[in-house]
Amino acid sequence: MLLGSLDLLVDDTASFVRLAVVVAISLIVAITVHEFSHAVVASGLGDTTAKRLGRVSLNPIRHMDPSGTVMMLVAGFGWGKPVPVDPRQLSHGQTGTALVAAAGPLSNLMLAFIVAVPIKLGALGSTHPDLGRVAYVMTGSFKEGLADIAGLIIFFNLLLAVFNLIPLSPLDGSKVMEGFVPPEHTSAYNRLQRSGPAILVGIVLVDFTLGLGLLWGIIGPVVRALTSAAIGS
Repeated sequence: MLLGSLDLLVDDTASFVRLAVVVAISLIVAITVHEFSHAVVASGLGDTTAKRLGRVSLNPIRHMDPSGTVMMLVAGFGWGKPVPVDPRQLSHGQTGTALVAAAGPLSNLMLAFIVAVPIKLGALGSTHPDLGRVAYVMTGSFKEGLADIAGLIIFFNLLLAVFNLIPLSPLDGSKVMEGFVPPEHTSAYNRLQRSGPAILVGIVLVDFTLGLGLLWGIIGPVVRALTSAAIGS
């Protein structure tokens, strides 16, 4: 993300700083809502772990993972501090686990569509949040600046939602999918998920190093389609 805008740091330092601040705020909002939702649903289903650790909170400090946040700032992909969940305390068994996992991405999706309402109604200027346009954030009028900020909040919430639904551990998609795996395939699925973090890191590193754009090629069309649906463009 910001790594791709380093030329802006040289050409227009003020714009780069402005972009960095807005991106950071957007990320903090997206990650905080995401992890808070995991904690709320887990608590609602009977697991007291998150509440005991103070994770049922909208305080960003409780949810930010330093390395995950840096990855989001630099590469556009990242994560928050995982909410600890004890499946033994959850009601509804595997379904409960899937509901807790799905709560994060669904909350980001909901927030994106809520923030998009003023744009869709014309109360703010038009915005088309995407990776190719982020360098131009807040370069117009005050109203257009607010639209740009809203646009990046929409973008990062949708990005976090879609990225986290990839069915590889430690992403939420692996737990959501777990609720649908037939009992006879559970062992094989669990073996795959034990290698999930290594597979995911490997994909991200190869993709980023070689500039293949594989991840964005997969999730980008979904993010763009959701963005168009949210802002009505």
